[in-house]
Amino acid sequence: MEKMKAIVCTKYGPPEVLKLKDVEKPAPRDNEVLIKIYATTAHVGDAKVRSLKPGLGPVTDFFFKPIMRIMLGFTGPRKKILGMDLAGEIVEVGKNVKLFKKSDQIFASAFEGFNFGGYAEYKCMPEDGLIVKKPSNMTYEEAAPLSNGGLTALLFLRKANIQKGQKVLIYGASGSLGTYAVQFAKYFGAEVTGVCSTVNLEMVKSLGADKVIDYTKENFSASSETYDVIFDSVAKIPSSQRKKSLKKTGIYLDSLSSSYGSKPKPEDLEFIKELCEEGVIKTVIDRRYPLEEMVEAHRYVDRGHKKGNVVITV
Repeated sequence: MEKMKAIVCTKYGPPEVLKLKDVEKPAPRDNEVLIKIYATTAHVGDAKVRSLKPGLGPVTDFFFKPIMRIMLGFTGPRKKILGMDLAGEIVEVGKNVKLFKKSDQIFASAFEGFNFGGYAEYKCMPEDGLIVKKPSNMTYEEAAPLSNGGLTALLFLRKANIQKGQKVLIYGASGSLGTYAVQFAKYFGAEVTGVCSTVNLEMVKSLGADKVIDYTKENFSASSETYDVIFDSVAKIPSSQRKKSLKKTGIYLDSLSSSYGSKPKPEDLEFIKELCEEGVIKTVIDRRYPLEEMVEAHRYVDRGHKKGNVVITV
């Protein structure tokens, strides 16, 4: 029985519950591809699963935790190997696979059905899953976050049906979701205002934001400016402020209480890939950690101040 290295979530708790172990290497079924993973991310979503903390506020968290246990596992995640996104190379294909071949370089989402599995050296996925070929102008490290932060930002903003010239505010513009949302909103033709902290103002401008607001010095809702779309990518705008700065016909979206509106499809990842190859979308990487330092990576994510993405090299 062949083994591989993987990070196993032994139970719910702090980053230290993540352990590097030797586990059984998967073998592809007839309709599956075996991916050698080169990069994944330490994502806030993984941290929420690991800690069983939805981050919706003390009262809501109290009521939501039992639901999470039913969905994910009672004493710990049923899927012990976390990791919502990945990029790598296909090293084996099942006998019925038509869409991919050995040596194809791909990026993929492992989030569907809470399947996870990115925190390992190998993963099997069905060929019709959320897998597409990697943008030719990106590294594996740059491509991995596209299938999580990039895909989520795209699906949220598509809900708003942004029109050219509309005013869009992205709150939390320097995070994984936020950095991609700024770029997509610009691509859709919006005038974009990004809200972030002082140290990230220039970075958010460099992604195409027309205006930036430093939330440590200014509350965006205190001004008379109104927006067609407000996307709270970190779900931190107080409910009392959510409608203040919206136009009467405006749309408010937040990353927790709003659903995507549509189930993600491989075509969505293809669209993102094309925009990356055209130079429209890029990935912001804050820090890189090897797989062996996953605990440290999760500690950093838990602090809540990452810029863009924390990438794990496998």
